[in-house]
Amino acid sequence: MCMKVIEELGIDNLKIIQNDELYRFTSDAVMLSKFADAKKDDIVADFCSGSGIVGIHYYALNKNCKSVDLIEIQPELASLSKESIDINNLGDIFNVINLPIQQLGNEYNGKYSLILCNPPYKKKGSGEVNGNENIAMCRHEITVTQEEIISVASKKLKHGGRLCICQRIERFTDLIVSLRQNGLEPKQIQFVSTSANNPPYLFMVNAVKGVKPQLKIPVNAINGD
Repeated sequence: MCMKVIEELGIDNLKIIQNDELYRFTSDAVMLSKFADAKKDDIVADFCSGSGIVGIHYYALNKNCKSVDLIEIQPELASLSKESIDINNLGDIFNVINLPIQQLGNEYNGKYSLILCNPPYKKKGSGEVNGNENIAMCRHEITVTQEEIISVASKKLKHGGRLCICQRIERFTDLIVSLRQNGLEPKQIQFVSTSANNPPYLFMVNAVKGVKPQLKIPVNAINGD
């Protein structure tokens, strides 16, 4: 028996619906939505949006964005996103697109000023795959690879648009190289560890389309302290 739960975001009474049998978001998603910079009238996309947590939480923190598209391949998770949009009365801001991001049409080229993405962390063909196909697709590169995400994001961003993406630390070099190969210049990086005495396990990148090299790593780049 599937079990839906309604969880409070803790901001302006906004809520999100999750299903215990599907992929449930982690703190990484919330950290990414807080890391992403905001600009007035942003046109936002959340790639691999799952139940919509990154996009919805980003909106909760930045209500001056113009629109948010949640793009998710799994029908079950896309349906949960629609339910969350409905209970929050956000239908005038949010749109759910139930498609693989690789199938986004040319009409989306250059549309977005900001793309958020909490991608599958496990590289295709690596690691033990969860027996639950829905969960496996969120954790492993089964339907989309990191390189495809970055390539599509580059096409769908306008000039000067930003991609904010998180990834496990072991994939740091591959991600940075792929960003630059696709015309996305890393502007800011933040590392995340479980404590000050432990090495980072995660990093987040804000990359900008079509700009000169400008990477900055502030002294508080670990854990955002």
